[in-house]
Amino acid sequence: MSSLTVAVQQADSPVGRWMRDTFPHLGPLQRAVRDAAGGLVVAPAKVVALGTQGAAIDWWLRLLIDRQVSLELPMRGLWDRRAGFDAAGRELLDALCPRRPTILEPAVHAEQPDEWWARVCYALALLVERFRNPMVTGSRLYTLPAGSTAADLLALANDDEVADLIAMRDLARTHLLPRLSAGTVHTGPTFDGSGYLGADADLVVAGLLIDFKAGCGGKPRLDGTRSPSLASTDVYQLLGYALMDFSDRYALHAVGIYAVRFGYLVQWPLTELIRQATGRTDLGLLDLRQQFGDLITAAKPA
Repeated sequence: MSSLTVAVQQADSPVGRWMRDTFPHLGPLQRAVRDAAGGLVVAPAKVVALGTQGAAIDWWLRLLIDRQVSLELPMRGLWDRRAGFDAAGRELLDALCPRRPTILEPAVHAEQPDEWWARVCYALALLVERFRNPMVTGSRLYTLPAGSTAADLLALANDDEVADLIAMRDLARTHLLPRLSAGTVHTGPTFDGSGYLGADADLVVAGLLIDFKAGCGGKPRLDGTRSPSLASTDVYQLLGYALMDFSDRYALHAVGIYAVRFGYLVQWPLTELIRQATGRTDLGLLDLRQQFGDLITAAKPA
């Protein structure tokens, strides 16, 4: 089954075409983000694996916000008992979830130091990568020989990656957490439409859906500083999540992006985003959910 992330990036896919045709007016939104955002605050060292690092800080942010975080996805990365990291991964997940299988309660490990948390999040990111793309063999996981332990798995993150994760966590404590409203929290939420088009988001809190982006931004400004880049596909992805919540389970009223390395949160009321992106006032959330639902259900193979 294809994923929403992949589908919106493919301009010639049914979902990609529909998104581009339905939401053609993204330029003003993109310019507003570039103009309002500050510069890059946490720049990664050259030896940092950016993709894995982005997934790792995603886990740490979830753990800061949610009292009970599901580790079902990293567990799904452990499907080959012959792999050297398999036993190490199971040992780690068992240690992280002593009360309920695959449910990590951060308060249980509150005494652990920052470095431990950074290494845990990096390990979780590696395991999820293994689940999402099982054919990839270049992962650091494959450097672990048979007989490896949880400690060996935690050692895979290098010191620069640990420091980078801690810096991004510190930035989120001052620039993200205070801006979140009190209310029901869902980390890693899936949607009614996820059975037709794979989709799991980062966070929903009190009806606000937030996607975390850990990129280093677009081209430098004239003064040499960088601003977060807001790709069209980033907006399509946010809208796709909202449209796939057919039953309104999450009562979404707004969507946003948190640029992790910039400490910048941008959010839009969902009705306003739809109005700006479509350029129309006669097309609402319910109509778009119906259209998108018809599209993805028709596209699913029998």
